[in-house]
Amino acid sequence: MKTNTIITIGREYGSAGREIGRKIAEDFGIRLYDKEMLARAAKESGICEEIFESHDEKPTNSFLYSLVMDTYSMGYSGNTYTDMPINHKVFLAQFDTIKKIADEGPCILVGRCADYALESYKNVVSVFIHADLEARIRRIARLYDLTDAKAKDRILKTDKQRSSYYNYYTNKKWSNADSYELCLNSAELGIEGTAKVIEHYVMLKESIKKEDRVL
Repeated sequence: MKTNTIITIGREYGSAGREIGRKIAEDFGIRLYDKEMLARAAKESGICEEIFESHDEKPTNSFLYSLVMDTYSMGYSGNTYTDMPINHKVFLAQFDTIKKIADEGPCILVGRCADYALESYKNVVSVFIHADLEARIRRIARLYDLTDAKAKDRILKTDKQRSSYYNYYTNKKWSNADSYELCLNSAELGIEGTAKVIEHYVMLKESIKKEDRVL
C-alpha cells in the first residue's frame, strides 16, 4: 500500500498510540516520528536535546503561552530564537520541525500538537487513540512492571500533562472528538485492528479525492 497522507496521532497514555502508528508506518512504508521529532528539532535549532525532552508535552503558564503564540504568528522561524525564554524556543523549534517533516512527504507524527501545526495542510488525517482506563492500567502495569495503583497514577499524571499542553498551545481541546478527524478505542480493536481501520480510512479518503478530481 502507498499513501500521500500525513497522519497525526494524539493518544491517551497507555492506549498504544505509538505502536499503532508504527504498524501503520510499516504497512504504508513511511516513517514514524515520535521522540525522533525532538532529536531533529534539537539538531536543527542548536538547543540541547535534553532540554526538549524535559519540556516534552508538558504545560507552561498562560502568560508564556501568549508570548509564544504572538511570536509564532509573526512568523519567527529558523535561528531567530535568540533571547527568548527556553520554553518559547522549544515550542517554536518543534513546530518548525513538524512542518519541515511534513513538507518532505507522507509520514506519521505522534503527539506534540502536530495536528494543530499542520492544520493548514490538505493531506493530513488527524487521529486520536483512546482506551478504557482499566485496559490502559493493565498495559502500563505489564510494560513497566508496576502495581495497578502506580500504573493508574502514571496514566492520570501523563494524560493531565498532555491535555494541559495541547489545550494551551492550540485552539482545540485534547481528547475532544471535535478536535480530530477520527477517534478510535484501541481497547475494542487491538493494535492491528485499530491500525487497519485508520489505513482503510486513509485509502478511502484518497480514492474519493481522486474521483472528485476526475469529475
